[in-house]
Amino acid sequence: MQTRNRLLDDLARVGSGALGVASGIKEEVEARMRDQFERILDRMELVTRDEYEVVRAMAAKAREENERLEARVAALEKTAKKSTGAKTASRPRAAKKTPGKSAN
Repeated sequence: MQTRNRLLDDLARVGSGALGVASGIKEEVEARMRDQFERILDRMELVTRDEYEVVRAMAAKAREENERLEARVAALEKTAKKSTGAKTASRPRAAKKTPGKSAN
């Protein structure tokens, strides 16, 4: 019986040692992959989330300004059409000139 317990103890030690080695290998692989991904991302020159949010806010502000200016231009055009329409209706017609006659 004692040989079986010793055999089982040895197997347990080997198994736990193997798990420790596997865990160490896993951590090493993860660290190397993380480093590699960081290098790849650095070469890609991606923007940070903060930079993205700043540019997004700028675009939203520009869009709002554009909409405000479009409304202002439309209002000015409408006003211009009304004022030119009123002027053309109230203009007196020019007298027709007859050929050969002069005003002198």
